[in-house]
Amino acid sequence: MRLSEKKKCSIAIGPIHPALKEPIQIEVKIEGEKVTDVDFALGHVHRGIEWIGLRRNPLQILYLAERVCGICNISHPLAFCTAIENAANIKVPERAEYLRVIYAELERIHSHLLFLGVAAHELGFDSILHYTWLVREKVLDIIEYLTGNRITKAVLMIGGVRRDITKEQIPKIKEMLKYYEKVYKKLCNIFLDDPTIKLRTRDIGVLTKEQALKLCIVGPTARASGIKKDIRQDFPYAAYADLKIEAITPATLLNEIRGDVFDRVIVRLLEVKQSMDIIKRCLKEMPEGPITHEPVLQKLLVELKQVANEGIALVEAPRGELIHYIRMESSEAPVAWKIRAPTYANMHAIPAILKDCQLADVPIVVASIDPCISCTNRAIIADKNTVLNQEKLHELSVKKTLALINDKAKGEGND
Repeated sequence: MRLSEKKKCSIAIGPIHPALKEPIQIEVKIEGEKVTDVDFALGHVHRGIEWIGLRRNPLQILYLAERVCGICNISHPLAFCTAIENAANIKVPERAEYLRVIYAELERIHSHLLFLGVAAHELGFDSILHYTWLVREKVLDIIEYLTGNRITKAVLMIGGVRRDITKEQIPKIKEMLKYYEKVYKKLCNIFLDDPTIKLRTRDIGVLTKEQALKLCIVGPTARASGIKKDIRQDFPYAAYADLKIEAITPATLLNEIRGDVFDRVIVRLLEVKQSMDIIKRCLKEMPEGPITHEPVLQKLLVELKQVANEGIALVEAPRGELIHYIRMESSEAPVAWKIRAPTYANMHAIPAILKDCQLADVPIVVASIDPCISCTNRAIIADKNTVLNQEKLHELSVKKTLALINDKAKGEGND
């Protein structure tokens, strides 16, 4: 082979790889150092959450929904609760709607800060990773202060929320917002002005507006390509209709949109500031009143068991459009529960944004869509012939034990 010729080969990245935080397999075909083709495969983790949910009542499912994803554990139960409320025609108290927005925006802040740290790590700037996640501790502390937990918060309830925000707690939230106002300028300086970060992200992993529309991309990834699409703006839920949210694109800060990794960083940084402003408004405008439709859970459960209807809910999770569908037929458990996570839509951007990239850019380009494989890998498909009951398991155990005894006996005979 002449030295001028470039070698072509395929490289499998994952499902277990230092550059991947969750199991996913990406196969890239390269010519020299240039990526020429890409394929990916999901499905390496199955937890059967939806299947389990169809054997639980709605109040029990709520805590399953919270565990679909550790990062999006307000978005999933919020979407689930809203779907149930739509099916049961439950009206959520106005104060609870504002509280839901505050909890959701606190989650968005911590999720986007987590993304910025991961992005820095994929670029090789672990000092920025450590700083960004140090900054993230402040919002996690406030989440724990308000809900009792940093991650699985158990604060939402069908028909409202379980915990109010008291007047005594508001000063702590305002203190956090002041802290982020100071830190925000430094974060912008780090991620938007550093020449090395620009070199590694500008014009890398480009997703054009036309490609994003064709692939039905959602969330910050779509907005970074110039699509002003945001569920909080287009189909407002909770108190977002009162707040009149506007979708953020890189044009909010710059005069151009390239749809590259840099633009995806810009959008998430700007959304951190937007979330801070939303929380301020909610604290100022939040009305007094009850925080739940029915505080007695036994009564609520009886009401839900009588529902024969279906409901659907759209929520703008930190990664984009999240959909929960539920169908109930006057029984204890729903007969259908289906989730479509934003990463399921956004994964289709990977072949487009990786094409013509350098091999070394693959980790940051994949990370730039902020994939959440935990949200996406939920279902389990089982053929009825492979389901094992107690008798079949016992039969197979006896068969396996006898085979091991025979193997041992043969081995001793050979000795």
